[in-house]
Amino acid sequence: MATGEDRATGRAETVARLMRGYQDDTRAIRVSKRYLPSREAIVEILMATLDLMYPGYFGRRGLDQANLEAHVAGQIERLAPMLEREIEQCLCYGREHDAAADAPAPPEGECAPRARRLAEAFLARLPEIRALLVGDVQAAYDGDPAATNLDEIILAYPGVLAVSVYRIAHALHTLGVPMIARIMTEWAHARTGCDIHPGASIGPEFFIDHATGVVIGETTEIGARVKLYQGVTLGALSFPKDASGQIIRGRKRHPTVESDSTLYANATVLGGRTVVGAGSVIGGSVFLAHSVPARSRVSLKEPELRVAPRDGLETADAVFFDI
Repeated sequence: MATGEDRATGRAETVARLMRGYQDDTRAIRVSKRYLPSREAIVEILMATLDLMYPGYFGRRGLDQANLEAHVAGQIERLAPMLEREIEQCLCYGREHDAAADAPAPPEGECAPRARRLAEAFLARLPEIRALLVGDVQAAYDGDPAATNLDEIILAYPGVLAVSVYRIAHALHTLGVPMIARIMTEWAHARTGCDIHPGASIGPEFFIDHATGVVIGETTEIGARVKLYQGVTLGALSFPKDASGQIIRGRKRHPTVESDSTLYANATVLGGRTVVGAGSVIGGSVFLAHSVPARSRVSLKEPELRVAPRDGLETADAVFFDI
């Protein structure tokens, strides 16, 4: 049986081995650095913003017409300094990350004026974001016969939560704060199973039904009144690399889905040059890597099914799974 001295010796050796590992491979270690955004603070910012988008659903209860304006004003006053702080951290983090290894970090407060301007620009966009979200909620109600009312959709639908977070994050992404935006959408991804990159461009009245397994890549462009079902992937065909073997970034890698199109469950559409024409329907499990014109209907040929009685068969002629 190990003694206290043996345990102490073993733990000291573990510490020593970890320290050697940190020194030998400096990836995934962040020490002697000043700036890094806080995931916890960013989630708090997100929840406060969702409360402003959907008053009475995500935050304070008991709101009425008499106290709503004061509540909204108070939320914005609380949100602004949190947002400024995390934007400042992201801006200075970017400069610190991109600087030479021996270059000094940006001085404390140097990024604050720009962070303040960006925070105010984001807050000024909140009415526009809310207008888009109300249209998305209505599209969900109009597109799902199982929905009973808008309250159910706001409170319960994972696709609506994923799109709501995307709209907020996309505004921050376009303002030049991609780190905050990505943390927000990955928070939604973990909770909804729906992965929308904040850099994607998505038009109004967008609805993702069931949501689980949906992936929308960074350079995807989606028009108005588009509907996706579970498992749809709007992805890249390949990742072009430069002469040194590094992935070339900044190119359009993901498809364009034009307005009034519907993509059914597990459809996969790939490639930056691929365009799904307006008003098209892409059937379930379709794999599409080339453009189709407007008002196309793309489907797989129905597979041949074999139906036979279970009784009287000496050997099984199919594979069955018990899950």
